[in-house]
Amino acid sequence: MPVKSDGLLVGLSMGTTKTTMIVAEKNNRYGDSVNVIGFGHAPSRGISKGIIVSLQDARQSVIRAFQEAQSITGISAKRLSNVIVAFNAMDVQSESTHGMVTLGGRESKAVEPSDLNRVIDRARDNLALRSNMYSLHMIPTSYELDGRSIDEPLNMNGNQLDMWLQTVAVPMTYVQNVVNCVQTAGLDVRGLVLKPLASSLGAVYEEEMRAGCISICIGGGTTGIVLYRGGRAFRVLSIPIGGDHIRSDLATILHIPLGEAEHLKKRIFTSNPDDLRREGVDVDLAPQAIVARVEELFNDYVRDALAECTPQHFPSGIILSGGVSETPGIEMMLEDILQMPVRKVQEPIYKMPPGLDNASYVSSAGILRYHLLTSNDPYLFMESDQLLPGLSERSEKRERQEKNRAERRERNMTRDYDNEDEDEINEEPEDDYENDTEYYDDEDNGERKSVGELMKNLADRFKKLF
Repeated sequence: MPVKSDGLLVGLSMGTTKTTMIVAEKNNRYGDSVNVIGFGHAPSRGISKGIIVSLQDARQSVIRAFQEAQSITGISAKRLSNVIVAFNAMDVQSESTHGMVTLGGRESKAVEPSDLNRVIDRARDNLALRSNMYSLHMIPTSYELDGRSIDEPLNMNGNQLDMWLQTVAVPMTYVQNVVNCVQTAGLDVRGLVLKPLASSLGAVYEEEMRAGCISICIGGGTTGIVLYRGGRAFRVLSIPIGGDHIRSDLATILHIPLGEAEHLKKRIFTSNPDDLRREGVDVDLAPQAIVARVEELFNDYVRDALAECTPQHFPSGIILSGGVSETPGIEMMLEDILQMPVRKVQEPIYKMPPGLDNASYVSSAGILRYHLLTSNDPYLFMESDQLLPGLSERSEKRERQEKNRAERRERNMTRDYDNEDEDEINEEPEDDYENDTEYYDDEDNGERKSVGELMKNLADRFKKLF
């Protein structure tokens, strides 16, 4: 039955194996929950290891998922077209920076949104991203007010506010390709979320986040890791190994096509061994290949990424999700390697339709939760100031704005100089060269004019005055 667009949440998860569109309504009775009313999914084409390698093929997968969701929900295409997109990136830069601002003079002052914006800007000023990186998420991980740790500073009184900001950045080209793919499929990008973060939000309960936990989601092409403490994500990682590697191993070792290997991967631990033998499957070699690849992932990659993590820091242990997590015994293997308790996710945190009620669809549920959380608290998961859609156009616009600001600063400085020169022209202007050189320092962009240029500019203005 068609529904009103008010309160409608639409998410698009673009994975290596499948592309899923999820449609839900806000639950009016429980503000932190949703009612899933429909979905659509299609096999992912044109995506390898989480990255778009064929824009045309990936676009077709998005269109098919969209059309199925529209058919199931009965909602018009226009009402479904505003989506939050979850996607993967091979190269994720996750950096923590510190910002500090004073709130007032001798008297304490209540923290206002403008103060939060100022401290965020200070923390961003200390960020050194690699070239061509896009700040996808900015996550305040902790606050201090006058040296005291606090959860939420807004409206609290103090003199000094400190904040630690976790910035999650990905290559700009990845973002542009995702946006182009979705937009050419006829949809509007309302927001973007990195899939490891979306998967963690669809799998981890709030009490686990507050106590401290590690979310590990093993998808088709990547393994996403998110570390939580105090209810906030403070580190995001992506490892380029997933279920597709297991499929490739099976295809190579058993000399079978990739499609057959994918089918075998899903039933090797659940089917009767005698039935598999009759089909010509080596029931001894196939499980060994799967276990070997999973052990490599945990031993050589996950353990190294979490080398500094101890059970004392993460009392809730590890929350394991994703399609590969359904492998029998995988949680015991991970417990043994990392020496931490492991909870294997059976289903997403929200009630999902039949077929989506398993650990493979946590990212779809996570998009909905991300939508709710950002709606309720705009400072929880902040997106870059390069708002979407129209990423490339807005990036160019921002560059033009920066250029205009720089030109305005130069004009203002010139005007100040002219005023000073008029007041002091009968005095000894030569004595002011040193001070003028300091005044021309551009604190915003770090550029400095040479003394020779300054003297020439001053000489030209003196000629005009005489």
